[in-house]
Amino acid sequence: MRAERDERAHVRGAQRGSASDLEALFRTHWPRAFRAAYLVTHDAGAAEDIAQESFLAAIRALDRFDRRRPFGPWLHRIVVNRAIDWTRARHLRGEVELLDSSASSDPPDASGGETLAALARLSPEHRAVVVMRYVLEFTPGEIAEALDVPRGTVNSRLRRGLDALGDAL
Repeated sequence: MRAERDERAHVRGAQRGSASDLEALFRTHWPRAFRAAYLVTHDAGAAEDIAQESFLAAIRALDRFDRRRPFGPWLHRIVVNRAIDWTRARHLRGEVELLDSSASSDPPDASGGETLAALARLSPEHRAVVVMRYVLEFTPGEIAEALDVPRGTVNSRLRRGLDALGDAL
């Protein structure tokens, strides 16, 4: 409860232009935003850009944000949608995904290279719902709302994504 009250206070302050409140929101939400973008794109540089651009988009739209709702899911919706768009655009351009095994390309606290590689082979849509469900801990209903798809679609994508991960591992 205290964390929710603190977040609401930071959002109110950020809406009034407080740099320290913006910084507090950034510090709180950056690690998960970056990790979600990375797990969807499997590209550390793109994930950093996407997370930063998403924060900027959220800040620009903060005056329209409903403070009764939590900030994190709203921000993560922006992050995941941008990451999906980036991944689709890269695929359409015909770029080949290279799995860089160097430590510099891995996000902080990354582990399980085999799992990350299997996750990277999923379609962006399947990867996004798996990340939102098991990394960001959204409920299927929250994922459906965030991605603007029916809940049945979320369940189907989760099932197919998890089946593909299971086959790969």
